[in-house]
Formats: sequence, C-alpha cells, structure tokens
Amino acid sequence: MASISTIARGVVAVVATVTLAAACGSGSKTKSAPTSQALTGRGPITLAQGKDTSGNVQHLIDVWNKAHPQETVRLIELPESADQQRQQMVQNAQTKSDAYTVLNLDVVNTAEFAANRWVTALPKDQFDLSKFLPAAVRTGEYRGALYAAPWKTDAGLLYYRKDLLQKAGISAPPKTWAEMQTDCGKIKGVGCYSGQFDKYEGLTCNFSEAVDSAGGEVVDDSGKPNVNTPQAKQGLDFLVQGFKSGMIPKEAITYEEEDARRAFEAGKLVFLRQWPYQWALSNKAAKVKGKFDVAPLPGLSGPGSPTLGGHNLAISSFAKNKATALDFIKYLTSPDTERANLLASSEAPTLAALYDEPALKKKFPYLPTLKASLLNAKPRPQAVRYNDVTTAIQESVYAALTGKSTTDQALAELQSKLGPLTQQ
Repeated sequence: MASISTIARGVVAVVATVTLAAACGSGSKTKSAPTSQALTGRGPITLAQGKDTSGNVQHLIDVWNKAHPQETVRLIELPESADQQRQQMVQNAQTKSDAYTVLNLDVVNTAEFAANRWVTALPKDQFDLSKFLPAAVRTGEYRGALYAAPWKTDAGLLYYRKDLLQKAGISAPPKTWAEMQTDCGKIKGVGCYSGQFDKYEGLTCNFSEAVDSAGGEVVDDSGKPNVNTPQAKQGLDFLVQGFKSGMIPKEAITYEEEDARRAFEAGKLVFLRQWPYQWALSNKAAKVKGKFDVAPLPGLSGPGSPTLGGHNLAISSFAKNKATALDFIKYLTSPDTERANLLASSEAPTLAALYDEPALKKKFPYLPTLKASLLNAKPRPQAVRYNDVTTAIQESVYAALTGKSTTDQALAELQSKLGPLTQQ
C-alpha cells in the first residue's frame, strides 16, 4: 500500500486522468415521478451549493475545467445556512431559471424537488450503486427512481477533549448521557457539552438524535409521527434539562455548526456533537490540535443513533447542457475524486470501500468510528413537505429549550402538527 504522502502527491494527476476518460414549492401536491429523461446538451454549466467551508470544491472544479475547456463549471456559492440554500434553490426552480445546473442538495430535499419536478431523474444504470453506502443511496431516491447521486454523507459524532479526560483520570469517552454528565463533573473551568440549537435545520438534527438515542422515533416506518411518547420525552428532556442545569452553556441556544466549532476550538467545551468536516479544521486550531478525538454519540442507555446527513448531486430540470452535468456528477462521485476530497477536507465519502483503505485510516483514525456511525444513522422524515415538517419541529423544540413550553406541551403540539404534514 502506497504511503499517504504518495497518494496525496498523485491524487490530482489521477483525478485528471479519470476526468479525461469520463464522457451531491414546499406544500405543492405530489406529482407522479417521471422516468429518466434523455440528458442532452454539452457546454458550460454551474454548480450551486452552500458556502464551500472546506475550500476544496473549487479545486476539484479546477481539475475538471483543465481537462474540459469547452465544458467548464462555475461554482455558485449560496449562504452557509441550509435553510437559505434551499430557499434560493426553490426560488430558482419556481422561476424555471437555467442559472443553476447541478444542485448540491441536502439529503432531506430529494422528495420535495423530485415531486415538484424541479430536478431530472438520473440514469440508475450509469452509476454502480452497489459500491455506495446503502443509506446514502436511499437519500437520493424517490418512488424508486434516482434523482440525486450520493456525494458526501454525514453522521453526527461526539468530538471530545482527550487531553482533559486523561488529566481527570477518565480512560474512555462516555457511552451514555449520564456518563457524560459525570465526566464533566470531574473537569473544572470548561463548558460541558453542546450541539447546534439555534432555530434552524441543525436543531431538527439534534432533536432527532436525542429522540432516536432514547429509543424513540420522530416518524415510524409508515411515515406517521410518533413524538408524543415516553421515549421522545426522554430525548427532549435530556436537552431541556441540559440547558437548565448548565451542562449545555446558555449561549449554545444560538449555535449553528460554525458557532459550535469555534467554541470547541477556543477551548470552551469538553464535548461537542458535530459533523465529520470539523476534524480537518480543528486539527489546524492551535488550542485543540492533537488534543481531541471522536467517538459515537452517547445515548440514554448506550451509544446513540446519529442523524444521517449529507449532500447529493442533482440536475435542475430547467438547466442547459445536461449531458455535461451528468459527466461532472460522475466525476465528483468517482473513487479518485471522493478520495481526493476526503484527503483535503475530511468530509465523509459515500463510497464504502474508502473507509477500509489502510492508508486513509492511518491519516484519519476516526474513519472506523464514522463508518459505524453511518451504518447506525437514521434519516430525518422523508416528506414532500419536508420544509413544513422541519419548521414545525424547530418551533416546538425551541419553545421547550427556551422554557416557553414544557416538554409535554411541545411534544403534544408537535404530534398534532406533523400528522397532516407527513401524509404523502
């Protein structure tokens, strides 16, 4: 097996070779899913996605553009907020604009965009889906058709200060919420735990993880809401009591991903629930570099169930040059490109084999933990009216976290709201 340095030096050349050979509204009534259309047209295209916090997407585009001077790609960066990204993509689709060609869709948006025919079905037979993580593939499907190719996947992890645990005589990261609270009691002068609790999509993820990690579920297998239960109450109580007791710092009520990352890197937290992308960034932060590690999220009585996240690549129904767009998607989801992106950004790939490469595991020791978390991850509700679903979740949960309602009141209200919103 080649060394990581050898891989890193050769990866751009390998990716370039691959590219030369290649020839991740709301409330509307559900429409029948069309079959894959002929994807025609070649020429310049765009990639619309959230802010490139990794800094590597433009590099991948540059490699493609060098090999395809007549079919160049231009990156359109949307806001950091997932909610604002979706809003701009919806507005683009509703006006039938061809400004966006390839959409880097959040995994929860597939059903909405497919049902409204804002994206075009992809030819399943042109992707070897058996090589991708099964859960990642499912996030790109709607009514049996593939509408978005899996590019980057995600599952929540527990980042922790291993140096502080060792100094306090703690030999292993916590497996339960109670263990985490006990550990924090042994470490003075540092905040205990945070996730992402502002009223946005991250709150839906953190709430879903808490409910799932207590043995509950936000919706059942038939798509019906199931939040007015003892298990859901235990999950929400964990978060509510965390704020009341100070285990979760009060300022965390405003945290989104980057706020939480900066707090951890500033040495303000022992534990943080976060996505894999933080690994590379925190290893550049002076205060925590080499002093942290990751573990599975803790739960009520054992390891928890993380929320499945990630982004998939779809083609706008209103775009030009769809044949070029399809080839660009194949390029981004190829083994060499996904490996290159992992090396540069620590973002989780969707190709299963990359998690088992010895050289990659040596450079990214968290890969086995991440793979286990991904296999144990649970999706958020897959609903055509997902934006209404997540808004309802955020409003009820935020009210409980800020003391404006009890957990019982919040969950009863949420159960009532979700009923009509999850009907397909």
